[in-house]
Amino acid sequence: MLIFAHASIVLALVVTIAVENALAQCDSNTPYRTFDGRCNNLQNPAWGAANTPYGRLLTADYGDGVSSPRRSKTGTELPSARMLTLTLFNDQNILDPRTTLLNMQFGQLVAHDMGLRAGDSDAVPCCENGRLVANPGRRCYPIPVPPTDTVLAAGGIQCLDLIRTLNTCDVNAANCGNRQQAQQLNSATSFLDLSVVYGNSAQENNQLRAFVGGRMKVDKRNGTEWPPRNPQPSSACTLKSASDTCYLTGDERSNITPELTILHVAFLREHNRLAQQLCKARPLWNDEKVFQEARRINIAQYQHIVYYEWLPFFLGMDHMSRRGLVVRTRDHVNDYAPTVNPTVLNDHANGAFRYFHSAMLGRLSFHDESRAFAGSININEHMFNPTVLERNDGYSMLTRGMATQPMGRNDLSYDPEARHFLFRFPNRFGTDLKALDIQRSRDHGIPGYNAFLQHCGLGRVSRWEDFTQLRGPRDIQLLSSLYRTVDDVDLTVSEFFERHLPGTQAGPTYHCILMEQFHRTRRGDRFFYENGNQPGSFTPPQLNEIRKATIGRILCGNAPGVTQMQLRAFQQIANDNQLIPCPMLPALDARLW
Repeated sequence: MLIFAHASIVLALVVTIAVENALAQCDSNTPYRTFDGRCNNLQNPAWGAANTPYGRLLTADYGDGVSSPRRSKTGTELPSARMLTLTLFNDQNILDPRTTLLNMQFGQLVAHDMGLRAGDSDAVPCCENGRLVANPGRRCYPIPVPPTDTVLAAGGIQCLDLIRTLNTCDVNAANCGNRQQAQQLNSATSFLDLSVVYGNSAQENNQLRAFVGGRMKVDKRNGTEWPPRNPQPSSACTLKSASDTCYLTGDERSNITPELTILHVAFLREHNRLAQQLCKARPLWNDEKVFQEARRINIAQYQHIVYYEWLPFFLGMDHMSRRGLVVRTRDHVNDYAPTVNPTVLNDHANGAFRYFHSAMLGRLSFHDESRAFAGSININEHMFNPTVLERNDGYSMLTRGMATQPMGRNDLSYDPEARHFLFRFPNRFGTDLKALDIQRSRDHGIPGYNAFLQHCGLGRVSRWEDFTQLRGPRDIQLLSSLYRTVDDVDLTVSEFFERHLPGTQAGPTYHCILMEQFHRTRRGDRFFYENGNQPGSFTPPQLNEIRKATIGRILCGNAPGVTQMQLRAFQQIANDNQLIPCPMLPALDARLW
């Protein structure tokens, strides 16, 4: 972990109580959000704050009713998550010809911005060299590998490692007295606030700021800004040599893959670019004023990209418009509702939002300035090691690649690198991303698919043949051969068997959960960029500058070697989405501040 990561986890509930009692300490007149999310809601200061429990749509479904992983309604164990992935999913790796890999990668950034499982960094492994350790810890919840597994079992792997997320019972057993249910802790703020760049506390942010000119700390190499080097690289990266790079950012996961790192770097550079422009436009502003304004603008651009550029492809612009998630206006929207709790839902973060993992690819493409293919790298050989970005123009080549290479289709196909070899370096085999998602949802007591059908008004079923939301009889037959009852089907499995709603990339149940979360994320954020009537709300002219933001402009303006980009970088280059010079992409004018 980073030098600041999880420093307060063991005191999480103490922090929660302190936050809940901090109403008198909230400054209702400040125009700036806190780093830990506290005091966003003035009546309920803990809502959405870091180091507080995830929220829930539905009551947790634990095996013992309190904290143990979900079980079959018959009282037996649910089928092995690895067996499910081997039986239900395949390695075909089908691509989506409409979109770029940037969609998937940006989704990972959003997921990390809204959630960080507590306790991942302070637990011992359950499995070593593919076998269960002699004395597994109480939070061990390994995934059994069936002996018929022709990949992992054939390689001598018997179990896949998984540590249970730290929950309220772990922090203090008294929290689960009288059969009160355990709730998992989220170390990140729930808001779309670029905590992945700025950190989840003032303490974290202090290690990342330059305290000069409103800037964030950077290292300059060959005239280019990079995040500072992590002073404890072995805790965040897997380095192959002493010269390898490991970055210190607002989120300890920023080094996981090179293309995720690119997005971290892009928004870091964007902050410093904005700070430089503000210093020029407002020379009398001090460091703190410049920093906070640059941060506020950076977050606003990011929020605009999430809601108006990224989400519509998955949720459908018409659906989002009807729900009020997007509003076409040149004025403020003013839809903040202090009664809406923005806390990230467990059902979303550790259930429905895992849907996009199937879009991951095992090879990342390099592309030159004409977008011609120029080679590729294996993602697992560069996980937790972003060194490739600083060698041979890797940052620019992979930035273009991310905006050119199609992403995987959201379906039953998983890239083999994600299905068998994830995080394998330096070993021969790795783990199974989909199996981890299934096991994690059980760890968190996420109810089965049938319960969400009922919640979303789609009708709870009592017989297998009543699963009319699924694609066909063959799928129903396959699921019934693996699960004992209709109530056992995992939410994280059913997502790929639902027919998509027209104009979306999600079935009705997943669409329901995702829409609910992003409704709460918008309407429950007092500092959401389109809100007026708040201290420091953007003026209408400023707001319309922010509405120029696109992910293409963020990438183009912060990658020195990239000189052209398509306007809609989440979509493939086409006759109506051609490459244009970076200066022609709409850009915010900081002189309006």
